[in-house]
Amino acid sequence: MDPSRIREKIGRFRILIIGRANAGKTTVLQRVCNTRDNPEIYNSAGKKIDPAVLAASRECGEHDIENEMVFRSNPGFVFHDSCGFEAGDQSYFNRVEAFITRRTKETKIRDQLHVIWYCIPMDEASRSFTGAESRFFFQCDIGSIPVIVLFTKFDALYDVEFAKLRSEEKSREDAMELASTHAEESFANGSQLKFLKDIPRPPKCHVCLPHMDQDNADCGPLIERTAGILDDEALKQFFVSTQQAILENCMKCALER
Repeated sequence: MDPSRIREKIGRFRILIIGRANAGKTTVLQRVCNTRDNPEIYNSAGKKIDPAVLAASRECGEHDIENEMVFRSNPGFVFHDSCGFEAGDQSYFNRVEAFITRRTKETKIRDQLHVIWYCIPMDEASRSFTGAESRFFFQCDIGSIPVIVLFTKFDALYDVEFAKLRSEEKSREDAMELASTHAEESFANGSQLKFLKDIPRPPKCHVCLPHMDQDNADCGPLIERTAGILDDEALKQFFVSTQQAILENCMKCALER
Protein backbone atom coordinates (compact mmCIF):
# COMPACT_ATOMS: atom_id res chain seq x y z
CA MET A 1 0.00 0.00 0.00
CA ASP A 2 1.18 3.54 -0.79
CA PRO A 3 2.78 5.17 2.29
CA SER A 4 0.56 8.25 2.02
CA ARG A 5 -2.55 6.08 1.96
CA ILE A 6 -1.32 4.13 4.98
CA ARG A 7 -0.74 7.40 6.86
CA GLU A 8 -4.21 8.62 5.93
CA LYS A 9 -5.81 5.34 7.02
CA ILE A 10 -4.01 4.90 10.34
CA GLY A 11 -3.28 8.49 11.35
CA ARG A 12 -1.28 7.74 14.49
CA PHE A 13 0.17 4.65 16.12
CA ARG A 14 -1.68 4.17 19.42
CA ILE A 15 0.09 2.65 22.46
CA LEU A 16 -1.14 1.99 25.99
CA ILE A 17 1.71 2.07 28.49
CA ILE A 18 1.03 0.57 31.92
CA GLY A 19 3.17 0.66 35.03
CA ARG A 20 3.35 1.62 38.68
CA ALA A 21 4.62 5.02 39.81
CA ASN A 22 8.32 5.62 39.07
CA ALA A 23 8.49 2.73 36.63
CA GLY A 24 10.22 4.98 34.10
CA LYS A 25 7.30 5.18 31.68
CA THR A 26 7.72 8.81 30.65
CA THR A 27 11.47 8.38 30.25
CA VAL A 28 10.94 5.44 27.89
CA LEU A 29 8.46 7.43 25.82
CA GLN A 30 10.85 10.38 25.65
CA ARG A 31 13.63 8.13 24.41
CA VAL A 32 11.34 6.54 21.80
CA CYS A 33 10.34 9.99 20.57
CA ASN A 34 13.88 11.36 20.93
CA THR A 35 13.05 14.29 23.20
CA ARG A 36 13.53 15.57 26.72
CA ASP A 37 10.31 17.57 26.55
CA ASN A 38 7.15 16.52 28.32
CA PRO A 39 4.22 15.44 26.18
CA GLU A 40 1.17 17.54 25.42
CA ILE A 41 -1.99 16.04 26.92
CA TYR A 42 -5.40 16.04 25.25
CA ASN A 43 -8.72 14.81 26.58
CA SER A 44 -10.95 12.38 24.70
CA ALA A 45 -12.61 15.31 22.90
CA GLY A 46 -9.26 16.47 21.55
CA LYS A 47 -8.99 19.52 23.83
CA LYS A 48 -5.53 20.30 25.19
CA ILE A 49 -5.29 20.02 28.99
CA ASP A 50 -3.42 22.58 31.07
CA PRO A 51 -0.44 20.77 32.74
CA ALA A 52 -1.23 22.51 36.06
CA VAL A 53 -4.78 21.15 36.00
CA LEU A 54 -3.47 17.70 35.17
CA ALA A 55 -0.92 17.78 37.99
CA ALA A 56 -3.60 18.80 40.47
CA SER A 57 -5.81 15.92 39.36
CA ARG A 58 -2.99 13.42 39.81
CA GLU A 59 -2.23 14.74 43.29
CA CYS A 60 -5.86 13.97 44.15
CA GLY A 61 -5.39 10.42 42.88
CA GLU A 62 -7.33 10.99 39.65
CA HIS A 63 -5.94 9.40 36.50
CA ASP A 64 -7.78 9.36 33.17
CA ILE A 65 -6.62 6.62 30.83
CA GLU A 66 -8.67 8.22 28.05
CA ASN A 67 -6.29 11.19 27.87
CA GLU A 68 -3.91 11.18 24.93
CA MET A 69 -0.21 12.05 25.23
CA VAL A 70 1.55 13.39 22.14
CA PHE A 71 5.17 14.49 21.82
CA ARG A 72 5.87 17.34 19.41
CA SER A 73 9.02 15.57 18.26
CA ASN A 74 6.92 12.70 16.91
CA PRO A 75 3.17 13.35 16.54
CA GLY A 76 2.88 10.02 14.72
CA PHE A 77 2.54 8.36 18.14
CA VAL A 78 -0.31 8.76 20.59
CA PHE A 79 0.11 7.28 24.06
CA HIS A 80 -2.38 6.41 26.78
CA ASP A 81 -0.94 6.15 30.28
CA SER A 82 -2.24 3.78 32.94
CA CYS A 83 -0.89 3.82 36.47
CA GLY A 84 -0.12 0.48 38.04
CA PHE A 85 -2.73 -1.68 39.71
CA GLU A 86 -3.02 -1.49 43.46
CA ALA A 87 -4.10 -4.37 45.68
CA GLY A 88 -7.84 -4.27 46.24
CA ASP A 89 -8.53 -1.53 43.67
CA GLN A 90 -10.95 -3.47 41.49
CA SER A 91 -12.62 -0.31 40.17
CA TYR A 92 -9.49 0.96 38.42
CA PHE A 93 -8.76 -2.49 37.01
CA ASN A 94 -12.30 -2.51 35.61
CA ARG A 95 -11.78 0.92 34.01
CA VAL A 96 -8.58 -0.19 32.30
CA GLU A 97 -10.19 -3.40 31.05
CA ALA A 98 -13.22 -1.45 29.77
CA PHE A 99 -10.90 0.96 27.93
CA ILE A 100 -9.04 -1.93 26.27
CA THR A 101 -12.27 -3.73 25.38
CA ARG A 102 -13.77 -0.62 23.80
CA ARG A 103 -10.65 -0.03 21.73
CA THR A 104 -10.69 -3.62 20.47
CA LYS A 105 -14.22 -3.05 19.16
CA GLU A 106 -13.40 0.11 17.22
CA THR A 107 -14.03 -0.41 13.51
CA LYS A 108 -11.46 2.12 12.30
CA ILE A 109 -7.83 1.10 12.69
CA ARG A 110 -6.89 4.67 13.66
CA ASP A 111 -9.07 4.39 16.79
CA GLN A 112 -7.88 0.95 17.82
CA LEU A 113 -5.20 0.22 20.39
CA HIS A 114 -2.21 -1.14 18.48
CA VAL A 115 0.06 -2.40 21.24
CA ILE A 116 0.40 -2.48 25.04
CA TRP A 117 3.72 -1.84 26.77
CA TYR A 118 3.68 -3.08 30.38
CA CYS A 119 6.54 -1.70 32.51
CA ILE A 120 8.10 -3.57 35.43
CA PRO A 121 10.89 -1.57 37.14
CA MET A 122 13.93 -3.54 38.19
CA ASP A 123 15.21 -1.04 40.76
CA GLU A 124 12.65 -1.93 43.43
CA ALA A 125 13.04 -4.54 46.14
CA SER A 126 10.54 -6.98 44.64
CA ARG A 127 11.77 -6.59 41.05
CA SER A 128 8.81 -8.66 40.07
CA PHE A 129 5.09 -8.68 39.42
CA THR A 130 2.89 -7.72 42.33
CA GLY A 131 -0.29 -9.67 42.97
CA ALA A 132 -2.35 -6.80 41.57
CA GLU A 133 -0.20 -6.67 38.43
CA SER A 134 -0.49 -10.42 37.96
CA ARG A 135 -4.24 -9.96 37.72
CA PHE A 136 -3.77 -8.09 34.44
CA PHE A 137 -2.09 -11.10 32.82
CA PHE A 138 -4.49 -13.64 34.27
CA GLN A 139 -7.79 -11.82 34.04
CA CYS A 140 -7.73 -8.85 31.65
CA ASP A 141 -9.29 -9.58 28.26
CA ILE A 142 -6.98 -7.84 25.79
CA GLY A 143 -8.41 -9.52 22.70
CA SER A 144 -5.83 -9.59 19.93
CA ILE A 145 -3.83 -6.58 21.15
CA PRO A 146 -0.17 -7.61 21.46
CA VAL A 147 1.57 -7.03 24.81
CA ILE A 148 5.28 -6.45 25.40
CA VAL A 149 6.70 -6.43 28.93
CA LEU A 150 9.33 -3.75 29.44
CA PHE A 151 11.78 -4.44 32.26
CA THR A 152 12.75 -0.83 32.92
CA LYS A 153 15.70 0.47 34.94
CA PHE A 154 17.43 -2.81 34.14
CA ASP A 155 20.80 -1.30 34.96
CA ALA A 156 19.84 -1.57 38.65
CA LEU A 157 20.66 -5.27 38.31
CA TYR A 158 24.15 -4.33 37.10
CA ASP A 159 24.72 -2.62 40.44
CA VAL A 160 23.56 -5.72 42.32
CA GLU A 161 25.92 -7.97 40.38
CA PHE A 162 28.76 -5.48 40.70
CA ALA A 163 28.41 -5.61 44.48
CA LYS A 164 28.41 -9.42 44.43
CA LEU A 165 31.53 -9.54 42.28
CA ARG A 166 33.33 -7.09 44.54
CA SER A 167 32.38 -9.23 47.56
CA GLU A 168 34.05 -12.12 45.74
CA GLU A 169 37.22 -10.00 45.66
CA LYS A 170 37.05 -9.20 41.97
CA SER A 171 38.88 -6.00 41.08
CA ARG A 172 36.76 -2.91 40.46
CA GLU A 173 37.62 -3.00 36.74
CA ASP A 174 36.74 -6.69 36.37
CA ALA A 175 33.53 -6.27 38.34
CA MET A 176 32.43 -3.39 36.13
CA GLU A 177 33.21 -5.38 33.00
CA LEU A 178 31.39 -8.53 34.15
CA ALA A 179 28.39 -6.99 35.93
CA SER A 180 26.09 -6.61 32.92
CA THR A 181 26.75 -10.15 31.67
CA HIS A 182 26.14 -11.64 35.11
CA ALA A 183 22.94 -9.61 35.48
CA GLU A 184 21.60 -10.85 32.15
CA GLU A 185 22.44 -14.46 33.01
CA SER A 186 20.83 -14.18 36.44
CA PHE A 187 17.73 -12.53 34.96
CA ALA A 188 17.38 -15.24 32.30
CA ASN A 189 16.98 -17.83 35.06
CA GLY A 190 14.99 -15.63 37.41
CA SER A 191 11.42 -15.47 38.63
CA GLN A 192 10.27 -12.76 36.22
CA LEU A 193 10.63 -14.79 33.03
CA LYS A 194 9.36 -17.92 34.76
CA PHE A 195 6.20 -16.02 35.65
CA LEU A 196 5.70 -14.93 32.04
CA LYS A 197 6.12 -18.48 30.78
CA ASP A 198 3.64 -19.92 33.27
CA ILE A 199 0.69 -17.59 32.67
CA PRO A 200 -2.16 -18.76 30.37
CA ARG A 201 -1.80 -15.84 27.94
CA PRO A 202 1.83 -14.73 27.99
CA PRO A 203 2.94 -11.48 26.35
CA LYS A 204 4.30 -11.61 22.83
CA CYS A 205 7.78 -10.87 24.13
CA HIS A 206 9.79 -8.86 26.64
CA VAL A 207 12.63 -6.38 26.41
CA CYS A 208 15.18 -5.20 28.98
CA LEU A 209 15.83 -1.45 29.02
CA PRO A 210 18.92 -0.21 30.90
CA HIS A 211 20.10 3.40 31.16
CA MET A 212 16.98 4.96 29.62
CA ASP A 213 17.75 8.16 31.55
CA GLN A 214 20.85 8.76 29.41
CA ASP A 215 20.80 10.78 26.18
CA ASN A 216 22.43 7.97 24.22
CA ALA A 217 20.02 5.33 25.54
CA ASP A 218 19.32 2.54 23.08
CA CYS A 219 15.61 1.89 22.63
CA GLY A 220 16.31 0.00 19.39
CA PRO A 221 15.40 -3.41 20.89
CA LEU A 222 11.98 -2.06 21.92
CA ILE A 223 11.33 -0.67 18.45
CA GLU A 224 12.46 -3.89 16.77
CA ARG A 225 10.36 -6.10 19.03
CA THR A 226 7.30 -3.91 18.59
CA ALA A 227 7.59 -3.97 14.80
CA GLY A 228 8.18 -7.72 14.90
CA ILE A 229 4.93 -8.57 16.73
CA LEU A 230 2.62 -6.56 14.45
CA ASP A 231 0.60 -8.88 12.22
CA ASP A 232 -1.04 -6.17 10.12
CA GLU A 233 1.44 -5.30 7.36
CA ALA A 234 0.11 -1.76 6.85
CA LEU A 235 0.33 -1.08 10.57
CA LYS A 236 3.88 -2.41 10.66
CA GLN A 237 4.85 -0.18 7.72
CA PHE A 238 3.34 2.82 9.45
CA PHE A 239 5.15 2.08 12.72
CA VAL A 240 8.49 1.70 10.94
CA SER A 241 7.96 4.88 8.89
CA THR A 242 7.15 6.80 12.08
CA GLN A 243 10.49 5.76 13.55
CA GLN A 244 12.31 6.56 10.32
CA ALA A 245 10.91 10.09 10.49
CA ILE A 246 12.53 10.50 13.92
CA LEU A 247 15.90 9.25 12.65
CA GLU A 248 15.78 11.59 9.65
CA ASN A 249 14.99 14.53 11.91
CA CYS A 250 17.87 13.58 14.24
CA MET A 251 20.30 13.43 11.32
CA LYS A 252 19.08 16.80 10.04
CA CYS A 253 19.53 18.41 13.46
CA ALA A 254 23.02 16.90 13.78
CA LEU A 255 24.07 18.27 10.38
CA GLU A 256 22.75 21.73 11.22
CA ARG A 257 24.83 21.98 14.42
